[in-house]
Amino acid sequence: MTTSPVSPHRMDPSGGCPHAANALLLAQGAVVAVVLPGEVEGAAVLGHAALREFLAHPDVAKGPQHFTALQEGRIEEGWPLRTFATVRSMTTADGADHRRLRSLVSRAFTGRRVESLRPRIETLAAGLLDGVAAAADRDGTVDLRRQYALPLPMGVICELLGVGPEYRERLHHLSDQVVSTGIGPDEVVAANQEMVAVLAAVAAGRRERPGDDLTSALIAAREEDGDRLSEPELIGTLLLMIVAGHETTLNLVANAVRALCAHRDQLALVMAGRATWLDVVEETLRWDSPVSFFPFRYPTRDLPVAGTVIPRGTPVLAGYSAAGRDPAVHGPDADRFDITRDARHISLGHGPHFCLGAPLARLEATVALERLFTRFPGLELAVPEEELARHPGFVGNGVRELPVRLGPDRAAPPR
Repeated sequence: MTTSPVSPHRMDPSGGCPHAANALLLAQGAVVAVVLPGEVEGAAVLGHAALREFLAHPDVAKGPQHFTALQEGRIEEGWPLRTFATVRSMTTADGADHRRLRSLVSRAFTGRRVESLRPRIETLAAGLLDGVAAAADRDGTVDLRRQYALPLPMGVICELLGVGPEYRERLHHLSDQVVSTGIGPDEVVAANQEMVAVLAAVAAGRRERPGDDLTSALIAAREEDGDRLSEPELIGTLLLMIVAGHETTLNLVANAVRALCAHRDQLALVMAGRATWLDVVEETLRWDSPVSFFPFRYPTRDLPVAGTVIPRGTPVLAGYSAAGRDPAVHGPDADRFDITRDARHISLGHGPHFCLGAPLARLEATVALERLFTRFPGLELAVPEEELARHPGFVGNGVRELPVRLGPDRAAPPR
């Protein structure tokens, strides 16, 4: 990158709350040089306007053939971010390949198809909230992440894919490891090998017993036209759907609950009907993006972005959590959670790789929050915010546990 008096920012593999560091980085500029795990040189685009331009730029690619260090053999198999670069799916494809892979799953995420899932999502949420009440200890404390924020999106995406309940807990554990940047090389290799094995078993089961699910449809497309979807692309697409289909929404719901518990005035607005649950979701996406730094994109030439030249082949992180609080776009109060503002954000991406599951994530989160706070209006955090353990990595932005107290009405059935 162009020379700068400021040393490259060393990304912390253990993660943590990103916002304080983001503010310091944004003060340096919209684009910064970073050092990734393993001493790999990279860059991060942090400013809202710069990131929006970068995500849609025609000279920015996703394919691993554009990752210089990978092509030169300098990225080891156990590198914690290697899966993001090499998995065979739409997220590492460009042009016609990207359109081909995206078209195979896009029909499952149309607005009409997603809205048809609302009754099922509401039923799942109601059943899980019964479980939340039952799991609470004597003072009404329960881990809302484990009992609600996780199983709701995991259940929805697994039903869409035809993944049986026997696989779900293991797939979540492996997903956590895939998105973690703080585990060792041996764990990285083992997690990826097991993830492929589990998904291959899922695919084998759908081949034997096809159903009305996305996995069966992908298999049918592969078998009807072998050139249309390779076996690695099938497994890679399932991996993408599982990981992105629940990790993002899990963090979104948990982050929104944390925000509302810390800003009771904002909760009061939506409970009084002066704002909507979708307003809560959009402001949470801006204020505390469920994905902090997403890997990778690569300039296909030396590319000027916001006055900084990013060299060709550099692995670039999309700094969604920083862009969400960029004062150049969101004003001097960008750090304030305000569900009445125009919550412009790009936390679900922009350009040709805009999140295909965005309508589903929004629906799941709005249903989850509305049902939760209607059932437990007195819900509050059971520990101070600063004591919540963070997810171990800089890709996802969330907490490992979310202990809450349900309030005196915890046993009350929904009306």
